[in-house]
Amino acid sequence: MSRLALTRADAPMTAARVGIGGPVGSGKTALVERLIPALQARGIDIAVITNDLVTAEDAERVRRSGLIDPARVSAVEAGACPHTVIREDPTLNIEAADELERRFPGVELILLESGGDNLASTFSRDLTDFWMFVIDVAGGDDIPRKRGPGVIRADLLVINKIDLAPHVGVDLARMRREAAEVRGGRPVLLTNCRRGEGIDAIVDLLEREVLFRK
Repeated sequence: MSRLALTRADAPMTAARVGIGGPVGSGKTALVERLIPALQARGIDIAVITNDLVTAEDAERVRRSGLIDPARVSAVEAGACPHTVIREDPTLNIEAADELERRFPGVELILLESGGDNLASTFSRDLTDFWMFVIDVAGGDDIPRKRGPGVIRADLLVINKIDLAPHVGVDLARMRREAAEVRGGRPVLLTNCRRGEGIDAIVDLLEREVLFRK
């Protein structure tokens, strides 16, 4: 059940927490940068948490983008295996999200970008209501066939950099078909974050499945 659901009649509403994972270089930060204005354009009050191993590089990139109030962007430094702070012990991310909610009481949705991931990355349900996994065509069209936990278990699989398919010898139609097969019908969406293609479809899904607006 979503964290948006009330646990009791007088309980306060909490922000939905949406995880974004995927291999290094798949375009997670680029996706965050596209989602921010698309969500804001629909009147959704948002904040962002980024995860890196020992830096705040991704957080600083988002803060400098001018897309969102820098105070609404928090950084978590994993310090070791990036999976630990989003799966085994997500305490740091939970605390960061709680702090954003305290500082911005109206926030409806928090994007949590993981860092340094691979195909084994997954998010704890204690941390997120919904999570998406980002792969890209430059990583090879065999990624869906490898059936990593991220590909299989994510609420949404995003295949990014679709514009590169003809340049790297990827059969995009087959890649999408095989992704749908291994995911048992769970959603698969295609994006080109450089041009903003496919972003509206992701926001539509978040509004429907996470914020229950449609």
